[in-house]
Amino acid sequence: MRLLECNNDGEFSLTDDLGDHVSRYAILSHTWGVDTEEVTFRDLIDGTGKSKAGYGKIRFCAQQAKRDGLQYFWVDTCCIDKSNSTELAEAINSMFRWYRNATKCYVYLSDVSITKRKASNQLSEFTWEPAFRASRWFTRGWTLQELIAPGSVEFFSQEGKRLGDKRALERQVHEITGIAISALQGAPLSQFGVDERLLWIENRQTTRKEDKAYSLLGIFDVYMPLIYGEGEDHALIRLREEIDKPSKGLDHLPYANEASFNSYTKQHSPSCLPNTRVELLRDIYIWADGEDERCIFWLNGLAGTGKSTIARTVARRYSDQKTLGASFFFSRGGGDVSRPGKFVTSIATQLAKSIPALRRYISDAIAECNDITNLSLRDQWQLLVLRPLSKLDDNSCRASYILVVDALDECDGSDNIRIILQLLAEARSLKRVMLRIFMTSRPEIPIRLGFYQMSETEHRDFVLHNISPSIIDHDITIFLEYNLRLISEENSLDAGWPGAGAIKTLVQSASGLFIWAATACRFIREGLFADERLLALLNGGASAAATPEEHLNEIYITVLHNSIQANFSQQDKERFCSMLREILGSVVTLLSPLSVYSLSRLLATSEQRVVRLLKDLHAILDIPNNHRPLHLHHPSFRDFLLNEERCRDSNFLVNEKLAHQTLAIRCIQLMSTSLKRDICGVTLPGTCATGIEQCRIEQCLPPEVSYACLYWIQHLQNGGAQLHDNDDVHQFLQTHFLHWLEALSWMRKISEGILAITSLESIALSMDCPSLYAFIHDIKRFVLYSRVGIEQAPLQIYCSALVFAPANSQVRKQFKSQMPCWVQRSPDVQKNWGSLLQTLEGHSDHVGFVTFSPDGKQLASASETTVRLWNAATGAALQTLEIKGWVRAVTFSPDGKIAVLALRSDEESDEESDEEGVEGGSVQLWDAATGALLQSLKIHMSISRAKAVAFSRHGKMVAPALRSDEESDEEGVEVKGAILQSLKALRSSALAFSPDSKIVAFSSSSMTVRLWDTATGAALQTLESGEWAKAVVFSPDGKTVASALQFGGVQLWDVATCVTWQIPGVSFYDEALAFSPDGKLVMSGPANHTIQLWDAATGVALQTFEGHTSGVAAVTFSPDGKMIASASSDGTVRLWDAATGAASHTFKGDMYSIRGVAFSPDSKTVALVENFVVQLWDATTGAASQTLDVQTPSGPDLIYSVSFSLDSKVIAVGYHNRIRLWDTETGAFSKILEDHEGIGNAVAFSPDGNIVAASTQCGVRLWNAATGVALQTLPYDQVDELFFSGEGLYLGNYHRGLSYVQSDSAGIFAPALPPRQIPFRRENWITQGGENLLWLPPNYRELLAFKGNVFVFQDISGQVIFLTFSNSVPLRKEKNS
Repeated sequence: MRLLECNNDGEFSLTDDLGDHVSRYAILSHTWGVDTEEVTFRDLIDGTGKSKAGYGKIRFCAQQAKRDGLQYFWVDTCCIDKSNSTELAEAINSMFRWYRNATKCYVYLSDVSITKRKASNQLSEFTWEPAFRASRWFTRGWTLQELIAPGSVEFFSQEGKRLGDKRALERQVHEITGIAISALQGAPLSQFGVDERLLWIENRQTTRKEDKAYSLLGIFDVYMPLIYGEGEDHALIRLREEIDKPSKGLDHLPYANEASFNSYTKQHSPSCLPNTRVELLRDIYIWADGEDERCIFWLNGLAGTGKSTIARTVARRYSDQKTLGASFFFSRGGGDVSRPGKFVTSIATQLAKSIPALRRYISDAIAECNDITNLSLRDQWQLLVLRPLSKLDDNSCRASYILVVDALDECDGSDNIRIILQLLAEARSLKRVMLRIFMTSRPEIPIRLGFYQMSETEHRDFVLHNISPSIIDHDITIFLEYNLRLISEENSLDAGWPGAGAIKTLVQSASGLFIWAATACRFIREGLFADERLLALLNGGASAAATPEEHLNEIYITVLHNSIQANFSQQDKERFCSMLREILGSVVTLLSPLSVYSLSRLLATSEQRVVRLLKDLHAILDIPNNHRPLHLHHPSFRDFLLNEERCRDSNFLVNEKLAHQTLAIRCIQLMSTSLKRDICGVTLPGTCATGIEQCRIEQCLPPEVSYACLYWIQHLQNGGAQLHDNDDVHQFLQTHFLHWLEALSWMRKISEGILAITSLESIALSMDCPSLYAFIHDIKRFVLYSRVGIEQAPLQIYCSALVFAPANSQVRKQFKSQMPCWVQRSPDVQKNWGSLLQTLEGHSDHVGFVTFSPDGKQLASASETTVRLWNAATGAALQTLEIKGWVRAVTFSPDGKIAVLALRSDEESDEESDEEGVEGGSVQLWDAATGALLQSLKIHMSISRAKAVAFSRHGKMVAPALRSDEESDEEGVEVKGAILQSLKALRSSALAFSPDSKIVAFSSSSMTVRLWDTATGAALQTLESGEWAKAVVFSPDGKTVASALQFGGVQLWDVATCVTWQIPGVSFYDEALAFSPDGKLVMSGPANHTIQLWDAATGVALQTFEGHTSGVAAVTFSPDGKMIASASSDGTVRLWDAATGAASHTFKGDMYSIRGVAFSPDSKTVALVENFVVQLWDATTGAASQTLDVQTPSGPDLIYSVSFSLDSKVIAVGYHNRIRLWDTETGAFSKILEDHEGIGNAVAFSPDGNIVAASTQCGVRLWNAATGVALQTLPYDQVDELFFSGEGLYLGNYHRGLSYVQSDSAGIFAPALPPRQIPFRRENWITQGGENLLWLPPNYRELLAFKGNVFVFQDISGQVIFLTFSNSVPLRKEKNS
């Protein structure tokens, strides 16, 4: 920033660029005249500008700044070198900040004069005011930011006389510009919507068209390059893109459309009328607007007392004041607004709209955690709400915002209600911005308990039904008078209708319930004759002594009776009531609302019939004319219809069980006719669910079909269904189970599906249906086993899930015809389901600890710095606890809390002043439901080798196993943090409490298990195990201790007698494997010193080669397929006849350094690779040929890889940072190919032997084999395999898959499409042509080898399995995908 400096002689001069280091300066705002009359930067440099007309403005600014005691000032015409495009762009992007930081802004109005005044000195009578209002300054684009940005803006006439400042003239400025007064007063611009701010410049003009957009950069706090010549429209488009950037991530957040108080479906819902709820609303507003530390106002009341109306009134007030952060109105049975899944994301989306400055922080959170919608409510609340709010500063938002949560009691699940309450209470932690929560609900137990657990300083309560009856009756009277007056006008009734007496009777009938009054008004309005409807209410009401509930029952009965036409015959009446009862029964038992159209499709009836049956029930039902869901006006109607004590007319009473049974049948019928394979038409088996637009999924799975898929089992359960073998349920599953599972996967509801299957299994278990139960149980195992794969790509249900299911799986057998035809040979999988239920994936590091919660519903797993909680039934991730420090142990307390033993991180060590040299950590207690950190118990001694932490059975003690430099201490720490005992032992790594908490057992590095008395700290027993015990546990009766041994097996001890017995363990592994050149044979070297030969097509073992005395480290076929070479840790390489299995030659090497074996392409030479030497042997005679050995000044080089040229004349040996080329016939060393970054494990010759390729730390390096000159480096890192093919080079990487580069006419290699599609392993997938093909379950991810279309794996049990693909794989997407 370059300024003008006032000199002592009254002149001024340009400064150098001072940046932002000047704290006090004035700034001039003016309108430009003709360019030739304005003083430029060059004029001041050359001293030629004083004669220009614009010089007077600059002199005025200098004089005024000096009068205000300011040494520096800035004028845009001459302080910017506009000939320098870089400086101009920087200035335009910085100008708003420069005006905002100015001490004074002087507005020079060259078209406003004060030469003539009236006699009065009152501002409004100044003769210059008309000219002021018409000034050109208010019509220019750049002056908008010059008006808004500075804190002090003073207006001056052409004579240089002060007219007033922005505050004194704010009324006139507001009327001239239309800019909100609060914006003129300095309110954060983020409080004003984008469209509102764009309106401020709508009628302003700029000399250059593009400047209309560029002048708004500061107004929207965005930056973008200047492109003069792009035109106004294009510049505004670019500006809008920059403005919208922070909001893009918000589009991906799930949003409950009906959650906000002013949603479309609530547009007719009432607010409090004037002069009603006066005292209550005043109390709420005082709390909301004041400094009350209690962040939650809980308004609770019985059903129908008007809670939601009050909530809408509060929300409307603060929305109008622009301090409503968000609102969420729960509704039982309302789909998204009855479930907690979209609560936090909907709140975050609304907050981003209400507080624009929040958008970038929320968008950043979404970008940093792309699966944020799958996280727990606790994590979502922290990442999307609390953390972004905590980043706001005082200049970007208001001091406080209101969050309105209505009808929390109508949220599904008491646990969810408790979690939401805890999250709302965390708003008190915010410091810069206050979030006040206004919440309503019925006083139900989960909510009362939640508030009881809070401090009274955190919430304020108000009981609505305790308000004086006279006040409530007064408010209901006003409500009825207002609504009946409108009805009277609509129906042209007498002015006095209905009269004070009628209203008084209605008030008495309402009995304090606003819902009664609202229903009555709707009932009267919907009738053909309003006066007749009113008379029906007045004459048919309950007695004055009736309870409020009885009054409500009576009005519901009245509404229902009036829906039956008087001219119906008895037969028509019975039929009408029967059909209405079925539809109403469905409406009130639906587990998520549906539109009239979707409901009609679910019930297999016409939409017109449903509309006809419900047309007179608008008083109790909200029936939209479009495809929006149908709703009850109030949940009390559901209670009424389902309760025979309340609904005493059998024509309308709904049998809830029968209604659920009907819906279950309808769901099964709809799914049977709607579901099919690849219902979204994506074709490709690896298509990700997240890669398909939601609108396409909703088109293929309309609401009624989605509903049936989600809830059919729940309806069966609620209806008390009786299951039988071969019944409708059994037949549906045998035909459409895979289709149903695919639909759930596209809907991303696999977890819900697993829970539903578990429920169905429990139903079948209690009934006489053995075949159905067995099939359902197999279904459960099938889904759990392949959950991760089918969640990612739904069509893997028909591919991976079926291919890898056990041979005897009923699902596999039932749907065998659905298996992909491109799997030419399926793997020989295990016959039956094993003990492994499912594999939970999500940790990015090694998992060190796993434990179940006491009730078995949750599972905790811990890696280095993260603890993850999982739903044990479905495998769904529940919480992620980011631990400050390194996790050393984790366990659950009896009441479900989590204890994490953590070693202090470096950051913590720096922050805390512990004793020098003492390493420490903490036992952290977390709430498993919310993920909140409850307590951190500090430990001031080394726990770097700690491996265990345990709770006592009663939950009052927690014991971490610690280790100091010389010995290990066991510390019992009470929940309040007091140390009870220190129990001495050597290097303990596992511990457990006895069931009565009187004994603690822990294992020691001395190969013992020790028992201690927790009360006295005395040692009780030492159990000699003979091996290190990795884990210890007590039997439920406390009489036996079990320890898991390091090398397999379990040891059991009698606590009283120390008698022991053992259950042995076993282990197995394969170390080497290779394909024959034609791919027909596979050879493996298991750990039992033998070599096995397999048929690759059938997987049948052909023969076993015996001779090695130690494990086989490597095996390979000769290129002609006639010989097999095996290298063993017994120090030998053996050659075998592949056809007969006879041993032909044995080559001796160093038994401690053999690394591998390789044949030359002509099969005549065998290379024995040791750590530092390569020995070449004649494969025919067995004679030693050459020894390739290099000695360097620093000692021998370690060998990483070997590769022969295609003509077998040259062998390339890869070392740490070089490749050496040797002549295989003479053993002469020929060339060194240098790479200082380090050579990898992959080296290959081109077919003509002219090029050597090798993986290096910086890419794939190519050399000229003859000259040793480096030719090219390809930017592919971490390449595991290289092989040439024709003119191209294939580069294999485990994560990226297979890449292909091809040389051009100049010999330069570049990425290209491969000439053939080669299947390849990429992470957890087999891919082909760049597309995911087959997901690999965790049991089948140990890839031993592959050649062409044949893959060889080793499963978790150690068995070698084969998988062969055909060439008919779908690799092209359809055009509409």
